[in-house]
Amino acid sequence: MLEPAARYTGYTAYDYLEAGKDYRAFRYAQQIGRVPAYAGLELGDAQKERAQRLLREETVISLHEHVQVFPEDMGELRDHIRQGREPTGYEGLSRSGLTAVFDNGMDGTCCISSDAGWKYQDVLFDLGVRMADLAHQDFVIKAETVKDIQRAAETGRVAHVFALEAATMIENEVDRLDVLYGFGVRQMGIAYSEANMLGSGLKERADGGLTYLGERAVERMNKLGIAIDISHSGDRTCVDVITHSKVPVFITHAGARGLWPTNRMKTDETIIECAKRGGVIGIEAAPHTTISPQHPKHSLESVMDHFQYCVDLVGLDHVSFGPDTLFGDHVGLHDAFSSNLSLGQAHADVEYEKQPYVDGVENPAEAFSNIIGWLVKHDYSDDEIRAVVGGNTMRVLEEVWV
Repeated sequence: MLEPAARYTGYTAYDYLEAGKDYRAFRYAQQIGRVPAYAGLELGDAQKERAQRLLREETVISLHEHVQVFPEDMGELRDHIRQGREPTGYEGLSRSGLTAVFDNGMDGTCCISSDAGWKYQDVLFDLGVRMADLAHQDFVIKAETVKDIQRAAETGRVAHVFALEAATMIENEVDRLDVLYGFGVRQMGIAYSEANMLGSGLKERADGGLTYLGERAVERMNKLGIAIDISHSGDRTCVDVITHSKVPVFITHAGARGLWPTNRMKTDETIIECAKRGGVIGIEAAPHTTISPQHPKHSLESVMDHFQYCVDLVGLDHVSFGPDTLFGDHVGLHDAFSSNLSLGQAHADVEYEKQPYVDGVENPAEAFSNIIGWLVKHDYSDDEIRAVVGGNTMRVLEEVWV
Protein backbone atom coordinates (compact mmCIF):
# COMPACT_ATOMS: atom_id res chain seq x y z
CA MET A 1 0.00 0.00 0.00
CA LEU A 2 1.30 3.42 -0.94
CA GLU A 3 1.36 6.68 0.96
CA PRO A 4 -1.59 8.96 0.09
CA ALA A 5 -1.35 10.41 -3.41
CA ALA A 6 0.03 13.95 -3.48
CA ARG A 7 -3.06 15.13 -5.33
CA TYR A 8 -5.40 13.97 -2.53
CA THR A 9 -6.32 16.82 -0.17
CA GLY A 10 -8.24 14.87 2.46
CA TYR A 11 -11.75 15.29 1.05
CA THR A 12 -14.33 12.87 2.44
CA ALA A 13 -17.64 12.01 0.83
CA TYR A 14 -20.32 14.75 0.95
CA ASP A 15 -18.05 17.24 2.71
CA TYR A 16 -20.04 19.99 1.02
CA LEU A 17 -23.14 19.00 3.05
CA GLU A 18 -23.89 19.07 6.77
CA ALA A 19 -24.10 15.63 8.34
CA GLY A 20 -27.15 15.21 10.54
CA LYS A 21 -28.96 18.03 8.77
CA ASP A 22 -28.69 17.31 5.06
CA TYR A 23 -28.39 13.54 5.47
CA ARG A 24 -28.30 10.90 8.16
CA ALA A 25 -24.79 10.17 9.37
CA PHE A 26 -23.53 6.63 10.06
CA ARG A 27 -20.34 5.37 11.62
CA TYR A 28 -18.39 3.96 8.69
CA ALA A 29 -15.80 1.18 8.45
CA GLN A 30 -12.13 2.10 8.41
CA GLN A 31 -10.75 2.40 4.91
CA ILE A 32 -7.20 1.64 6.08
CA GLY A 33 -6.30 -1.00 8.64
CA ARG A 34 -9.72 -2.58 9.21
CA VAL A 35 -8.04 -6.00 9.06
CA PRO A 36 -4.38 -6.95 9.59
CA ALA A 37 -2.01 -6.32 6.69
CA TYR A 38 -1.30 -9.36 4.54
CA ALA A 39 1.70 -11.30 5.82
CA GLY A 40 1.87 -13.95 3.09
CA LEU A 41 4.27 -12.12 0.76
CA GLU A 42 7.93 -12.38 1.64
CA LEU A 43 9.73 -10.01 -0.69
CA GLY A 44 13.34 -8.93 -0.64
CA ASP A 45 14.21 -5.24 -0.59
CA ALA A 46 14.78 -5.12 -4.34
CA GLN A 47 11.48 -6.90 -4.99
CA LYS A 48 9.62 -4.50 -2.70
CA GLU A 49 11.12 -1.50 -4.46
CA ARG A 50 10.23 -2.92 -7.88
CA ALA A 51 6.65 -3.71 -6.85
CA GLN A 52 6.17 -0.21 -5.42
CA ARG A 53 7.65 1.38 -8.55
CA LEU A 54 5.29 -0.56 -10.81
CA LEU A 55 2.30 0.38 -8.64
CA ARG A 56 3.30 4.05 -8.71
CA GLU A 57 4.31 4.40 -12.35
CA GLU A 58 2.18 2.05 -14.44
CA THR A 59 -1.44 2.38 -15.57
CA VAL A 60 -3.23 0.18 -13.06
CA ILE A 61 -6.91 -0.56 -13.74
CA SER A 62 -9.39 -2.55 -11.70
CA LEU A 63 -12.09 -3.95 -13.94
CA HIS A 64 -14.48 -4.36 -11.03
CA GLU A 65 -14.75 -2.82 -7.55
CA HIS A 66 -17.27 -1.28 -5.18
CA VAL A 67 -15.37 1.72 -3.87
CA GLN A 68 -18.04 2.85 -1.42
CA VAL A 69 -17.52 2.74 2.33
CA PHE A 70 -20.01 0.59 4.24
CA PRO A 71 -21.34 1.10 7.78
CA GLU A 72 -19.28 -0.27 10.63
CA ASP A 73 -22.45 -1.89 11.96
CA MET A 74 -23.81 -3.96 9.08
CA GLY A 75 -27.13 -4.15 10.93
CA GLU A 76 -27.60 -0.56 9.71
CA LEU A 77 -26.90 -1.48 6.11
CA ARG A 78 -30.41 -1.30 4.70
CA ASP A 79 -31.13 2.02 6.42
CA HIS A 80 -27.85 3.33 5.01
CA ILE A 81 -28.63 2.22 1.46
CA ARG A 82 -32.22 3.48 1.54
CA GLN A 83 -31.15 7.09 1.92
CA GLY A 84 -29.33 6.75 -1.41
CA ARG A 85 -26.10 8.42 -0.37
CA GLU A 86 -23.29 5.89 -0.48
CA PRO A 87 -19.89 7.45 0.29
CA THR A 88 -16.90 6.99 -2.00
CA GLY A 89 -13.74 5.86 -0.19
CA TYR A 90 -11.45 8.69 -1.27
CA GLU A 91 -8.85 8.04 1.44
CA GLY A 92 -8.49 4.39 0.49
CA LEU A 93 -8.33 5.20 -3.21
CA SER A 94 -5.54 7.69 -2.51
CA ARG A 95 -3.39 4.80 -1.26
CA SER A 96 -4.44 2.20 -3.83
CA GLY A 97 -2.09 2.98 -6.71
CA LEU A 98 -5.08 2.69 -9.05
CA THR A 99 -5.12 4.79 -12.20
CA ALA A 100 -8.69 3.81 -13.03
CA VAL A 101 -11.43 1.86 -11.32
CA PHE A 102 -14.70 0.48 -12.67
CA ASP A 103 -17.11 1.11 -9.81
CA ASN A 104 -20.16 -1.16 -9.77
CA GLY A 105 -21.93 0.57 -6.92
CA MET A 106 -25.46 0.18 -8.21
CA ASP A 107 -26.32 -3.53 -8.24
CA GLY A 108 -28.90 -5.81 -6.61
CA THR A 109 -28.42 -4.09 -3.26
CA CYS A 110 -29.65 -0.75 -4.65
CA CYS A 111 -32.85 -0.92 -2.59
CA ILE A 112 -33.80 2.73 -2.11
CA SER A 113 -37.45 2.06 -2.93
CA SER A 114 -37.62 -1.73 -3.13
CA ASP A 115 -35.86 -4.60 -1.40
CA ALA A 116 -35.73 -6.39 -4.75
CA GLY A 117 -33.27 -3.82 -6.16
CA TRP A 118 -32.63 -3.03 -9.82
CA LYS A 119 -35.24 -0.27 -10.12
CA TYR A 120 -34.47 2.23 -12.88
CA GLN A 121 -35.33 5.30 -10.78
CA ASP A 122 -33.20 4.07 -7.88
CA VAL A 123 -30.19 3.50 -10.13
CA LEU A 124 -30.51 6.98 -11.64
CA PHE A 125 -30.81 8.53 -8.17
CA ASP A 126 -27.74 6.65 -6.96
CA LEU A 127 -25.73 7.63 -10.03
CA GLY A 128 -26.72 11.29 -9.76
CA VAL A 129 -25.88 11.58 -6.06
CA ARG A 130 -22.51 9.91 -6.53
CA MET A 131 -21.71 12.23 -9.45
CA ALA A 132 -22.66 15.28 -7.39
CA ASP A 133 -20.13 14.21 -4.76
CA LEU A 134 -17.39 13.55 -7.32
CA ALA A 135 -17.95 17.03 -8.73
CA HIS A 136 -17.03 18.63 -5.39
CA GLN A 137 -13.46 17.36 -5.28
CA ASP A 138 -10.53 17.16 -7.67
CA PHE A 139 -8.75 13.86 -6.96
CA VAL A 140 -11.17 11.24 -8.29
CA ILE A 141 -12.49 12.22 -11.72
CA LYS A 142 -15.51 10.92 -13.59
CA ALA A 143 -14.07 8.99 -16.54
CA GLU A 144 -15.95 8.34 -19.78
CA THR A 145 -13.16 8.02 -22.37
CA VAL A 146 -9.72 6.51 -22.79
CA LYS A 147 -8.37 10.08 -22.74
CA ASP A 148 -9.84 10.53 -19.24
CA ILE A 149 -7.86 7.52 -18.00
CA GLN A 150 -4.73 8.85 -19.66
CA ARG A 151 -5.31 12.26 -18.06
CA ALA A 152 -5.67 10.64 -14.65
CA ALA A 153 -2.35 8.86 -15.15
CA GLU A 154 -0.62 12.07 -16.22
CA THR A 155 -1.97 14.19 -13.36
CA GLY A 156 -1.84 11.80 -10.39
CA ARG A 157 -5.59 11.31 -10.16
CA VAL A 158 -7.90 8.27 -10.12
CA ALA A 159 -10.29 7.82 -13.07
CA HIS A 160 -13.66 6.62 -11.80
CA VAL A 161 -15.78 4.71 -14.34
CA PHE A 162 -19.44 4.09 -13.55
CA ALA A 163 -20.52 0.51 -14.25
CA LEU A 164 -23.58 -1.66 -13.65
CA GLU A 165 -23.54 -5.41 -13.10
CA ALA A 166 -26.71 -6.02 -15.12
CA ALA A 167 -29.11 -4.31 -17.50
CA THR A 168 -32.14 -5.46 -15.53
CA MET A 169 -33.32 -1.90 -14.87
CA ILE A 170 -33.89 -1.15 -18.56
CA GLU A 171 -36.79 -3.65 -18.49
CA ASN A 172 -37.99 -3.75 -22.12
CA GLU A 173 -36.82 -0.24 -23.05
CA VAL A 174 -33.58 -0.32 -25.02
CA ASP A 175 -33.51 3.50 -25.15
CA ARG A 176 -32.81 3.53 -21.41
CA LEU A 177 -29.30 2.42 -22.34
CA ASP A 178 -28.83 5.82 -23.97
CA VAL A 179 -29.97 7.54 -20.77
CA LEU A 180 -27.59 5.50 -18.64
CA TYR A 181 -24.78 6.26 -21.07
CA GLY A 182 -25.65 9.93 -20.72
CA PHE A 183 -25.31 9.59 -16.95
CA GLY A 184 -21.78 8.23 -17.47
CA VAL A 185 -22.23 4.46 -17.44
CA ARG A 186 -19.49 2.93 -19.58
CA GLN A 187 -19.70 -0.75 -18.65
CA MET A 188 -22.75 -2.95 -18.11
CA GLY A 189 -23.61 -6.57 -17.47
CA ILE A 190 -26.40 -8.49 -19.18
CA ALA A 191 -28.03 -10.36 -16.26
CA TYR A 192 -27.11 -10.57 -12.60
CA SER A 193 -27.58 -14.22 -11.57
CA GLU A 194 -31.38 -14.00 -12.02
CA ALA A 195 -32.68 -14.10 -15.58
CA ASN A 196 -34.10 -10.88 -17.01
CA MET A 197 -35.61 -9.84 -20.33
CA LEU A 198 -32.18 -9.87 -22.02
CA GLY A 199 -30.93 -13.30 -21.05
CA SER A 200 -30.22 -15.81 -18.34
CA GLY A 201 -28.31 -15.37 -15.13
CA LEU A 202 -25.86 -17.89 -13.74
CA LYS A 203 -28.17 -19.20 -10.98
CA GLU A 204 -30.97 -20.43 -13.24
CA ARG A 205 -31.71 -24.14 -13.76
CA ALA A 206 -31.96 -23.64 -17.53
CA ASP A 207 -30.27 -21.05 -19.74
CA GLY A 208 -32.25 -20.00 -22.80
CA GLY A 209 -29.45 -17.79 -24.04
CA LEU A 210 -29.61 -14.22 -25.27
CA THR A 211 -33.16 -13.12 -26.12
CA TYR A 212 -34.13 -11.04 -29.15
CA LEU A 213 -34.37 -8.06 -26.80
CA GLY A 214 -30.93 -9.00 -25.50
CA GLU A 215 -29.57 -8.95 -29.05
CA ARG A 216 -31.00 -5.45 -29.55
CA ALA A 217 -29.44 -4.35 -26.26
CA VAL A 218 -26.02 -5.74 -27.23
CA GLU A 219 -26.24 -3.92 -30.56
CA ARG A 220 -27.16 -0.68 -28.80
CA MET A 221 -24.32 -1.04 -26.28
CA ASN A 222 -21.92 -1.54 -29.19
CA LYS A 223 -23.21 1.60 -30.92
CA LEU A 224 -23.12 3.69 -27.74
CA GLY A 225 -19.69 2.49 -26.64
CA ILE A 226 -20.72 0.67 -23.45
CA ALA A 227 -18.35 -2.19 -22.63
CA ILE A 228 -20.29 -5.42 -22.00
CA ASP A 229 -19.71 -7.60 -18.94
CA ILE A 230 -20.86 -11.24 -18.80
CA SER A 231 -19.59 -12.13 -15.32
CA HIS A 232 -23.02 -13.01 -13.88
CA SER A 233 -24.66 -14.41 -17.01
CA GLY A 234 -25.41 -18.06 -17.62
CA ASP A 235 -23.10 -20.17 -19.75
CA ARG A 236 -25.14 -20.14 -22.97
CA THR A 237 -26.00 -16.47 -22.60
CA CYS A 238 -22.29 -15.67 -22.18
CA VAL A 239 -21.34 -17.35 -25.44
CA ASP A 240 -24.31 -15.80 -27.26
CA VAL A 241 -23.23 -12.31 -26.12
CA ILE A 242 -19.63 -12.91 -27.16
CA THR A 243 -20.80 -14.11 -30.58
CA HIS A 244 -23.36 -11.35 -31.14
CA SER A 245 -21.19 -8.43 -30.04
CA LYS A 246 -19.20 -6.74 -32.79
CA VAL A 247 -16.45 -5.82 -30.32
CA PRO A 248 -14.70 -7.73 -27.53
CA VAL A 249 -16.49 -8.22 -24.21
CA PHE A 250 -15.27 -8.43 -20.64
CA ILE A 251 -15.65 -11.01 -17.95
CA THR A 252 -14.87 -8.32 -15.41
CA HIS A 253 -14.83 -10.43 -12.24
CA ALA A 254 -14.76 -14.20 -12.20
CA GLY A 255 -12.47 -17.20 -12.07
CA ALA A 256 -12.17 -20.62 -13.67
CA ARG A 257 -14.75 -23.34 -13.10
CA GLY A 258 -12.07 -25.84 -14.06
CA LEU A 259 -10.39 -24.93 -10.78
CA TRP A 260 -13.44 -24.33 -8.58
CA PRO A 261 -16.70 -25.97 -9.79
CA THR A 262 -19.37 -23.36 -8.99
CA ASN A 263 -21.71 -21.49 -11.33
CA ARG A 264 -20.02 -18.26 -10.23
CA MET A 265 -16.87 -19.35 -12.07
CA LYS A 266 -16.63 -19.44 -15.86
CA THR A 267 -16.25 -22.55 -18.00
CA ASP A 268 -13.15 -23.06 -20.09
CA GLU A 269 -15.35 -22.69 -23.19
CA THR A 270 -16.60 -19.25 -22.13
CA ILE A 271 -13.12 -18.00 -21.24
CA ILE A 272 -11.67 -19.32 -24.51
CA GLU A 273 -14.49 -17.84 -26.65
CA CYS A 274 -14.08 -14.49 -24.89
CA ALA A 275 -10.34 -14.48 -25.58
CA LYS A 276 -10.69 -15.66 -29.20
CA ARG A 277 -12.69 -12.52 -29.92
CA GLY A 278 -10.20 -10.25 -28.18
CA GLY A 279 -11.83 -10.06 -24.75
CA VAL A 280 -10.36 -10.16 -21.25
CA ILE A 281 -11.24 -11.93 -18.01
CA GLY A 282 -10.65 -10.03 -14.76
CA ILE A 283 -9.82 -12.33 -11.86
CA GLU A 284 -11.99 -11.60 -8.85
CA ALA A 285 -11.54 -11.88 -5.10
CA ALA A 286 -14.98 -11.38 -3.53
CA PRO A 287 -15.29 -13.63 -0.47
CA HIS A 288 -15.74 -17.34 -1.21
CA THR A 289 -15.51 -17.05 -5.00
CA THR A 290 -12.03 -17.76 -6.43
CA ILE A 291 -11.15 -20.54 -3.99
CA SER A 292 -8.79 -23.24 -5.25
CA PRO A 293 -8.08 -26.83 -4.18
CA GLN A 294 -4.49 -25.82 -3.44
CA HIS A 295 -5.60 -22.92 -1.21
CA PRO A 296 -9.08 -23.69 0.17
CA LYS A 297 -8.95 -20.80 2.66
CA HIS A 298 -9.71 -17.88 0.38
CA SER A 299 -6.67 -15.62 0.13
CA LEU A 300 -4.40 -13.88 -2.36
CA GLU A 301 -2.88 -17.27 -3.16
CA SER A 302 -6.28 -18.73 -4.10
CA VAL A 303 -6.97 -15.74 -6.34
CA MET A 304 -3.63 -16.06 -8.08
CA ASP A 305 -4.22 -19.78 -8.67
CA HIS A 306 -7.16 -18.71 -10.86
CA PHE A 307 -4.99 -16.08 -12.52
CA GLN A 308 -2.36 -18.66 -13.44
CA TYR A 309 -5.00 -21.13 -14.64
CA CYS A 310 -6.48 -18.53 -17.00
CA VAL A 311 -3.06 -17.43 -18.26
CA ASP A 312 -2.26 -21.07 -19.07
CA LEU A 313 -5.67 -21.46 -20.77
CA VAL A 314 -5.84 -18.36 -23.01
CA GLY A 315 -2.56 -16.51 -22.66
CA LEU A 316 -1.44 -13.53 -20.63
CA ASP A 317 -2.89 -10.97 -23.09
CA HIS A 318 -6.45 -11.93 -22.14
CA VAL A 319 -6.24 -11.86 -18.35
CA SER A 320 -6.52 -8.95 -15.95
CA PHE A 321 -7.99 -8.27 -12.50
CA GLY A 322 -11.39 -7.22 -11.18
CA PRO A 323 -10.98 -7.97 -7.47
CA ASP A 324 -14.56 -6.97 -6.55
CA THR A 325 -13.61 -5.53 -3.15
CA LEU A 326 -15.07 -2.75 -0.99
CA PHE A 327 -14.39 -0.74 2.15
CA GLY A 328 -16.06 -2.63 4.98
CA ASP A 329 -17.26 -6.10 5.90
CA HIS A 330 -17.83 -7.81 2.56
CA VAL A 331 -18.86 -11.08 4.18
CA GLY A 332 -21.37 -9.14 6.27
CA LEU A 333 -22.77 -7.62 3.07
CA HIS A 334 -23.20 -11.08 1.59
CA ASP A 335 -24.93 -12.30 4.74
CA ALA A 336 -27.32 -9.33 4.73
CA PHE A 337 -28.18 -9.60 1.03
CA SER A 338 -27.73 -13.31 0.33
CA SER A 339 -31.09 -13.63 -1.46
CA ASN A 340 -30.53 -10.53 -3.64
CA LEU A 341 -27.08 -11.75 -4.60
CA SER A 342 -28.19 -15.37 -5.23
CA LEU A 343 -25.28 -16.72 -3.21
CA GLY A 344 -26.91 -20.03 -2.39
CA GLN A 345 -27.49 -20.96 -6.02
CA ALA A 346 -24.19 -19.51 -7.24
CA HIS A 347 -22.19 -21.66 -4.81
CA ALA A 348 -24.36 -24.77 -4.82
CA ASP A 349 -22.75 -28.23 -4.64
CA VAL A 350 -19.40 -27.10 -3.23
CA GLU A 351 -18.16 -27.05 0.33
CA TYR A 352 -15.80 -24.39 1.61
CA GLU A 353 -14.55 -23.02 4.88
CA LYS A 354 -16.09 -19.63 5.49
CA GLN A 355 -13.53 -16.88 6.09
CA PRO A 356 -14.11 -13.46 7.70
CA TYR A 357 -12.33 -11.77 4.77
CA VAL A 358 -10.05 -12.56 1.83
CA ASP A 359 -6.56 -12.30 3.25
CA GLY A 360 -4.43 -10.08 1.01
CA VAL A 361 -7.24 -8.83 -1.24
CA GLU A 362 -9.63 -7.38 1.33
CA ASN A 363 -10.21 -3.86 0.03
CA PRO A 364 -9.40 -1.55 -2.91
CA ALA A 365 -6.54 0.13 -1.04
CA GLU A 366 -4.46 -3.03 -0.71
CA ALA A 367 -5.54 -5.25 -3.60
CA PHE A 368 -3.14 -4.22 -6.36
CA SER A 369 -0.21 -3.67 -4.04
CA ASN A 370 -0.37 -7.34 -3.10
CA ILE A 371 -1.27 -8.56 -6.60
CA ILE A 372 1.74 -6.78 -8.10
CA GLY A 373 3.90 -8.00 -5.21
CA TRP A 374 2.87 -11.58 -6.00
CA LEU A 375 3.67 -11.11 -9.70
CA VAL A 376 7.09 -9.70 -8.83
CA LYS A 377 7.76 -12.57 -6.43
CA HIS A 378 6.89 -15.07 -9.16
CA ASP A 379 9.28 -13.47 -11.66
CA TYR A 380 6.86 -11.92 -14.12
CA SER A 381 8.58 -9.30 -16.25
CA ASP A 382 7.71 -5.60 -16.14
CA ASP A 383 6.03 -5.90 -19.56
CA GLU A 384 3.94 -8.86 -18.43
CA ILE A 385 2.87 -7.08 -15.24
CA ARG A 386 2.12 -3.92 -17.21
CA ALA A 387 -0.20 -5.94 -19.46
CA VAL A 388 -2.22 -7.73 -16.79
CA VAL A 389 -2.71 -4.80 -14.42
CA GLY A 390 -3.88 -2.34 -17.06
CA GLY A 391 -2.58 -2.76 -20.59
CA ASN A 392 -4.95 -5.54 -21.64
CA THR A 393 -7.95 -3.58 -20.38
CA MET A 394 -6.83 -0.42 -22.20
CA ARG A 395 -6.48 -2.37 -25.44
CA VAL A 396 -10.11 -3.50 -25.26
CA LEU A 397 -11.40 -0.06 -24.23
CA GLU A 398 -9.66 1.54 -27.20
CA GLU A 399 -11.71 -0.76 -29.44
CA VAL A 400 -15.01 -0.63 -27.52
CA TRP A 401 -15.40 2.95 -26.30
CA VAL A 402 -16.31 5.62 -28.84
